[in-house]
Amino acid sequence: QVQLVESGGGLVQDGGSLRLSCAASGRTFSNYAMGWFRQAPGKEREFVAAISWSGGVTAHADSVKGRFTISRDNAKNTLYLQMNNLKPEDTAVYYCAAPREGSPLTTRLDQFLNWGQGTQVTVSS
Repeated sequence: QVQLVESGGGLVQDGGSLRLSCAASGRTFSNYAMGWFRQAPGKEREFVAAISWSGGVTAHADSVKGRFTISRDNAKNTLYLQMNNLKPEDTAVYYCAAPREGSPLTTRLDQFLNWGQGTQVTVSS
């Protein structure tokens, strides 16, 4: 299994920016499509963005399209989520995740098998 560790969360004002990172280890990172999810208090975990193993194909939830960008650096075994124009409703714990090794890009939460511990993002109004 691939091990995932997120970082980069914090407190930011409405309209601010953050970049989340997810460091992968244990397996060949470039063999995995990857994704970001988030969970706000009292709500279900939801899809944010996903990326193919090569980085050539991405998908973003409608709620973040135009504001968030997923990317990866396979040489550094790291996944990123650049978040711009943050809003209070973006407040959540953000998780990076990987589906089964070799799987194509997916946005379905139930297909992600490996999860990081999460990083808190809080946007103040």
